[in-house]
Amino acid sequence: MNRILIAEDEPRIASFLEKGLRAHGFTTAIATNAVEAMDMVFSDGFDLLLLDLGLPLKDGLTVLEELRGQGADLPIIILTARDNINDKVAGLEGGADDYVTKPFRFEELLARIRLRLRTHQTNSVRPETVLKIGRIVLNLRTRKVRVGQIEIDLPAREFTLLEVFMRHPGQVMTREQLLDRVWGYDYDPGSNIVDVYVGYLRKKLGNETIETVRSVGYRLRT
Repeated sequence: MNRILIAEDEPRIASFLEKGLRAHGFTTAIATNAVEAMDMVFSDGFDLLLLDLGLPLKDGLTVLEELRGQGADLPIIILTARDNINDKVAGLEGGADDYVTKPFRFEELLARIRLRLRTHQTNSVRPETVLKIGRIVLNLRTRKVRVGQIEIDLPAREFTLLEVFMRHPGQVMTREQLLDRVWGYDYDPGSNIVDVYVGYLRKKLGNETIETVRSVGYRLRT
């Protein structure tokens, strides 16, 4: 039975989420401020965190950054009234797995929770913690990347994109596949965000690292 931590200081919303999730078979707990939420993540073994950005004591984006920085790898779904695109980008780039704005439909949130849990559980059974292709070494546990003897700092989204390429070396990945695996279903299929992020990786890893396959997508050179 999956355990979900609800980090929400609004009692009405927290109660609504708790009742709905328990009705669908989840075990839940509520944290009403940022410090309590962080303590519970590391001490109580939760499978997923629903994180409000407007928590007392610390901003939710700071909580997210500190959790990821301290090695918390559980799925985190931001659930907030902030619908500003800058907040959404900051949340996703900071390591959130999803971003849901209030008001929301519980059925959609439930579907997103199940998807993130399923994806995380699938990834968790993979035995390897280090991927190595040529001179590139990607450590899934420490979230570090090396090219030869040089350590490269990658934000969360770039790290995930590189991981997808390294799990499919030499295979052509379409833009649609990369959108689905790295960004989920929130992005417009016509967006050029894949091309932008491939450009970021090339600048850090070398232009020859990722090959463009015209009219199809990209391929990591082996």
